[in-house]
Amino acid sequence: MLNIFKIWIFTSIMFSQVSDWNPDEMHQKAMEYPSAQTCAPCHPQQTREWSVSPHAYTQMSPVFNAMMGAVGVLTNGTNGDFCMRCHTPAGMAMGEPIFMDNPDRQQSSREGITCIGCHRVNRNYGRVSGRQHVIPGDVYQEVYGPVGGEELERVQDLSEFQLATEDNKKGMAVHLSTTKFFEMSEPSFCGTCHEFYNHVGLRNQESLTEYRHSPSAKDGTTCQDCHMGKFAGEYTGDDKSNYEWGPAAIVNGKPTKERKLTNHMMVGPDHSLIHPGLFPLNPQAIALADVETWTKFDWKSGWGTDDFEDEIGDDYEFPEEWENYDDRLDASEIIQDNVDLLNEYMDQRLSLLRNGYGISDIVVTKSSSSSLAFKIKVDNLTDGHSVPTGFALRPLYLRVEVKDSKGEIVYQSGNLDPNGDFLDEQSLYVQHGILNLDTDLFNLQPKFTVRNIRGGERPETVPVNYSGTPLPFLRPFPMSFTFAGRPKGIRLKRHGIKPGDYRWAKYKVKKEKLKNDSEYTINIKLIGSMLPVNLIHAVQGVGFEYGMTTKQLADRVVSGNTTIWEYEGSVNIASGNREVNFSQIEAKPYRFEDLK
Repeated sequence: MLNIFKIWIFTSIMFSQVSDWNPDEMHQKAMEYPSAQTCAPCHPQQTREWSVSPHAYTQMSPVFNAMMGAVGVLTNGTNGDFCMRCHTPAGMAMGEPIFMDNPDRQQSSREGITCIGCHRVNRNYGRVSGRQHVIPGDVYQEVYGPVGGEELERVQDLSEFQLATEDNKKGMAVHLSTTKFFEMSEPSFCGTCHEFYNHVGLRNQESLTEYRHSPSAKDGTTCQDCHMGKFAGEYTGDDKSNYEWGPAAIVNGKPTKERKLTNHMMVGPDHSLIHPGLFPLNPQAIALADVETWTKFDWKSGWGTDDFEDEIGDDYEFPEEWENYDDRLDASEIIQDNVDLLNEYMDQRLSLLRNGYGISDIVVTKSSSSSLAFKIKVDNLTDGHSVPTGFALRPLYLRVEVKDSKGEIVYQSGNLDPNGDFLDEQSLYVQHGILNLDTDLFNLQPKFTVRNIRGGERPETVPVNYSGTPLPFLRPFPMSFTFAGRPKGIRLKRHGIKPGDYRWAKYKVKKEKLKNDSEYTINIKLIGSMLPVNLIHAVQGVGFEYGMTTKQLADRVVSGNTTIWEYEGSVNIASGNREVNFSQIEAKPYRFEDLK
């Protein structure tokens, strides 16, 4: 009853904001915060890369929106725009309500960290948790970048480029000036959002601090070098080979001078969970249908493809929005383009993870008829930060299986329960005694840990200082937590690996599990996941965008878990030989079509 009351109070407050919101006024204000679609005509490559990036996904994510709403419920709205100001800087600059459906937001707001979220910022804000000013203005407004505006000035003086310098003039509408902003090429620019105390005072993301103490910082390699070059998560040491080179803009079909180009795909461990008509942010998809209409398009059944359309009968019923045959054909082509781009992203995501994590040693420590034990060395291959980094709850785990000569499993660790959770203390199946706790689980996922009233600690998925009253709020902490990095009673328990360092995962097969067989096969998988499934369950009370269910999202997270490395080898325990020749197994490439 208490939770229902909390949700009612919160939604009453939040939706009262929405009711005061005037769509016409907001649409007019949106003209001062242009969409990425206005940049696409001149910057098609950058827009395409950005359209499938984690930056473009920040506000489209149904899990993020639910988590932001759940925190709002738990804190009676006193969390404010803490999450939103990084995830949709344009939306917050326009004054959109914090809690509203994505279909009701302006296009530039739905685009998350859109072009102007970086290129209309001209001050060094430092670590301010995304609290920075996005300069308003129409498409002609000055923009800021890593280089100055010499090339733009040259182009403006040439009639062949046909530029318009103000409204109601013929030609391509472009920003009138470009100013070099030194901070844009510095790691501190990324740290504005990628380093912050969260709403209860925990040092949630520490990517910038990790970088500052890393070998990369000492040798001058930046975040941009590794994450905006040709090779995801890797820097060659030379700009000429590390970056693409070409025109920064194509104006009316004519290229500007060649220069260093940064990759705006900025691949990360996350991936899209939503309909491919909604993401990537394809200009053709946006023009063809709105958000709610796209959710009704059954792309998995093959709508709009020749195989599907040739087989269906006249009695097949489509939603009213998709009754038109030509619309379905157009939609199908857009879906295919988006799926191809999503797969391209996932290939680069795998490269990023492989450049971040490695398995360097697999050692059998005991091998006899009564004992089999082994250990696995997991390395941080990066020089720039700990792994995992960024979002505090990101998992990275080992799945290990030992089979006898008949192929029967005698030992396993790293399996998931039917909900998709690890078999740890947060699994409902473990809590209710249905499945056993995986005591050997190797998982680098950090966990929020809170102190109980009567002593002891427990993990907590959403870190909020709960109140005993029906009106919880975030109370100011009575002393400074700057040096501790956390408030009293809660901490973030990290399990990551520092740059260049490693961790050993140790396993032992119980004696009673070893049979008369002498030959045993050991299979090892290092798997990356975007988030723990229990987070989805923890925030489901406020519902999810696009009509998605908790199970749909959980299944898509699990089906998107990516095997980074896989090794297999056999050991003969009868001989007592500890020398095992492990061979690498090529992992099956991930494809978006495989999402459940």
